[in-house]
Amino acid sequence: MIEEKEGKVAVKKALHLYHRFLDEAGDTTFYGKGRIPLIGSEGVSTHFVLGMLTLNESVESVRSKIIDLQTCISDDPYFDFIPSISKKKSKAGFFLHAKDDVPEVRKMAFEMIRTIDCRLDVVVGRKDYGIYEKKHNGSQAEFYADLLAYLLTDNLNEYERLVLNIAHRSQCTTHRNFEKGLEKAKTIAINKFPENNNWCKIGFNVQTPTFEPIINITDYLLWAVQRKIEKNEERYFHYCRERIGSVQFLYADDET
Repeated sequence: MIEEKEGKVAVKKALHLYHRFLDEAGDTTFYGKGRIPLIGSEGVSTHFVLGMLTLNESVESVRSKIIDLQTCISDDPYFDFIPSISKKKSKAGFFLHAKDDVPEVRKMAFEMIRTIDCRLDVVVGRKDYGIYEKKHNGSQAEFYADLLAYLLTDNLNEYERLVLNIAHRSQCTTHRNFEKGLEKAKTIAINKFPENNNWCKIGFNVQTPTFEPIINITDYLLWAVQRKIEKNEERYFHYCRERIGSVQFLYADDET
């Protein structure tokens, strides 16, 4: 893409070259009321996962694929009266969400994802009470920011500019936490790559899944990773393995 500007030729980068799409899986819950430990109990995950999606094709074409599929599902009478679909349609409109979607929809979504040239990089934080209290000061926000820092670190020397489109899922998705994570990422990068500039400019956009449908792909791929980690369920992870890049475990020696 080329545009003329004040007599000079300026090159506009395609959106997919500097836009990334982030989401989370699991939760940042450690305790209940009265500081009762909850890790691994009903509805509380043993790990928290952050993922960042990189597209290797046009943002516009990927959005169109997702919107077309969502419209197809929403308009298909086969899916009438399914609560998870009807509820979304009655509010902001149907969107893909792996945790809520019925098996038929999941199959359609994963098949679409396999047609998209993309890569998901993942950071997995094992939830440990001792580490949480000592390293994160018993703060969910600090736990989140630490994972975000490790997700961003290797990008600080690869790109001049990145725009991170982040799904608004939890109380931790605030600009303050994003900035905290970015500052930690810079500190890690300086120690890891002292000879480099670590000067990538990063902006944050908090998005909803209906406004930015591409984060729904991140959601699906993260769900596949989470199912493998939490339930040792391989099928979804294996089916979309070519779309999953690095999986980095923190606070443990596990490997995927």
